[in-house]
Amino acid sequence: MKKETTYTVETPVPLLEFLLEHIQGQSRNSVKHLLSRGQVLVDGIPQKQFDLTLTPGQQVALTAPSKGPALPFPVLYEDEGLIAIHKPAGLLSVGTETEKKRTAYRILSDHLRSRNSRSRLLVVHRLDRDTSGVLLFAKDPALKEALQEDWNGLVKKRGYLAIVEGTDLPDKGECRSKLTENKVHRVHSTKGEGKEAVTLYRVLARRGDYALLEVDIQTGRKNQIRSHLSELGYPVAGDEKYGAQSDPLGRLALHAKILSLTDPRSGKVLTFTAPAPREFGRLFPRL
Repeated sequence: MKKETTYTVETPVPLLEFLLEHIQGQSRNSVKHLLSRGQVLVDGIPQKQFDLTLTPGQQVALTAPSKGPALPFPVLYEDEGLIAIHKPAGLLSVGTETEKKRTAYRILSDHLRSRNSRSRLLVVHRLDRDTSGVLLFAKDPALKEALQEDWNGLVKKRGYLAIVEGTDLPDKGECRSKLTENKVHRVHSTKGEGKEAVTLYRVLARRGDYALLEVDIQTGRKNQIRSHLSELGYPVAGDEKYGAQSDPLGRLALHAKILSLTDPRSGKVLTFTAPAPREFGRLFPRL
């Protein structure tokens, strides 16, 4: 394949059908592989949705496979203004005083600039280093500002999976408190000044010494889930900082499974989902 071949859409048509019409000598499965490998760009954005309906005037480009290093995490969604990834546990979202290079932000920013030197990546929200799951970035300053100005109003759901120590907790519950951070950076509830935080949970399964929870947060405070579950008496497994006595997965057993929000550009709801980590299956095989 040449470095890049571009076609212009003339009539509304599904992407896969369009590709089959324009690529000679390729089977249906071969064309799907091009999509899965990110070699198909629609108006400059990699597109993997084979049933996407194209509209007249759009540009569809076929590129050669990238020879650069592959991203160490999956891209869940991308358009001209947003990109969502599945951040692995152990990777910082953004830089700190001691680590600036090995972060999701830096890795993804370098990747985007390898495609387009003028690309920008902007932080919308963060996940703890040891929490895996959906992490959203903006590529447009105005969109980033719109999201952050009304983050709690735009977000419809922030859902997590957590494996906690202990199984005698109620089937569902709520923790509502004001959170503050002490001098050793441990977040805890306070009756004084703090930021309001609301955490809801539901037990999905119990097995051995552990319970698998579905957790929804109505506020996005630092270490909110870890602090609240610990204060309820059921710390997240692997979370020594918040009182866990065991580390069955070799990592913090907390995963940001779903982020659903209203796109301020269109008013439509976008939902990004990151599958449960394989490690969780060690304790809950049916997951």
